Amino acid sequence: MPIEPIETSVPSRAELVDHLVRTRIAGQVATPRENNLSHYRKLANGDRHYWLGLELGDRWTDEQDVLAVMAERVGVVDDPAHRFGQDTIDPELTADGLERMAARLRKAALDQQSVLFATGHPGGLLDVHRATAAALRAAGCEIVVIPRGLTADEGSVWQVADVAVQERGATLWHTHSPEPMAAILDGLAAENRSQPDLVVADHGWAGCAAQRGLDAVGYADCNDPALFIGEVEGTLQVAVPLDDHVRDPRFYDPMVAYLLSAAGLL
Repeated sequence: MPIEPIETSVPSRAELVDHLVRTRIAGQVATPRENNLSHYRKLANGDRHYWLGLELGDRWTDEQDVLAVMAERVGVVDDPAHRFGQDTIDPELTADGLERMAARLRKAALDQQSVLFATGHPGGLLDVHRATAAALRAAGCEIVVIPRGLTADEGSVWQVADVAVQERGATLWHTHSPEPMAAILDGLAAENRSQPDLVVADHGWAGCAAQRGLDAVGYADCNDPALFIGEVEGTLQVAVPLDDHVRDPRFYDPMVAYLLSAAGLL
């Protein structure tokens, strides 16, 4: 039986921005400044764990260049002397990203495209992706069913409520790795099935798909700079800035309603 799309009232942009700040999806977020800067430094130092499946070469070896992108695209504090304490995500930039993503979802629906959903953050974003998949299926899109028996990073790659996830020890796993997405795309090829027209994901799942040349859009936190760099470079089509694991996953419902309404899917 098909999963029904999300049903909730659609906020105005001003109401959405207020909601994002009140729930700390944006605004003064929980991720501390020192954690953000640590991740920017590790990306610049070539630690591939922080590249999220993208190939950045030697183009981003200066931590200050990474910080500049994050200030512009996410709204973190742009002062390099601010080393500790509170950091921020600009809710207006979150709304802008949702509107860019909505435009790509609208195209997928109009063209009846095949769409693959995946998350490395099932505790926060599983239902965000699930609701988006349900809306696209209702609009006539094919939601890609992943091959069976896939493994990656000592775990299994499953599909729960139309969303690909990694499972280890009977638990859905939080992962930044690109390997589960690589397993899916390679598995589709091995079955002589087409690659998806669009990938909607986060973390390394989105980065891997984008690096392979697929249309990919995704969500990213202020301590995950690679996807925003991917958008700057044109590898990833859209990166939406948000806190990807707030206290209650229901807090994302108005955001999803705004996204689907902007895409013409409600």
